[in-house]
Amino acid sequence: MAPTTVGLASNQGPDTRTTRPPASRLAPPAVIPPALAIWAPDPPTWGQRLIPRAVRAGMADLGLWVEPRPLKPSFHLVQVIQVLERYGWCQSFDFSPTGKMCIRGAQTFLESTGHVSEIGRGKAVNYLQSVLYRQGVDMKFWAWNDLPNNTFAGVRAMISHASDIARKNGD
Repeated sequence: MAPTTVGLASNQGPDTRTTRPPASRLAPPAVIPPALAIWAPDPPTWGQRLIPRAVRAGMADLGLWVEPRPLKPSFHLVQVIQVLERYGWCQSFDFSPTGKMCIRGAQTFLESTGHVSEIGRGKAVNYLQSVLYRQGVDMKFWAWNDLPNNTFAGVRAMISHASDIARKNGD
């Protein structure tokens, strides 16, 4: 598609800048294989937030509720990236007032909605810490997230690298 020329009001003269249509975002495929269904989950509804975990477990036993299946650490880390892309990444807050999250906030969100177990989250944290240690960084991942020179691209690359290591280790 050819760029379009943007003009100003007739008394200001022509504007020679060109604009391009925004690149379309990749959408998940229409049919996702169960092993790859790791897209960022929707936030729980208010009704779901009001139901205690024990009651949800009882409802799941009766077939009235379907609890999310906790993911392995490698898939959990990929899902953390998906959550940060969907809701936004931030620094200095686990959850910002505008709904953005840091790495730890995304993990807390996924654990609270049942998409990762406490043990799986702990393993994922160990992989994150090992990637930072291999890069010569001796600090907790949530403190590293808040460094002023970090960008979302760098955070995404670090989480992706940790996910790759977890996958190679069978987690």
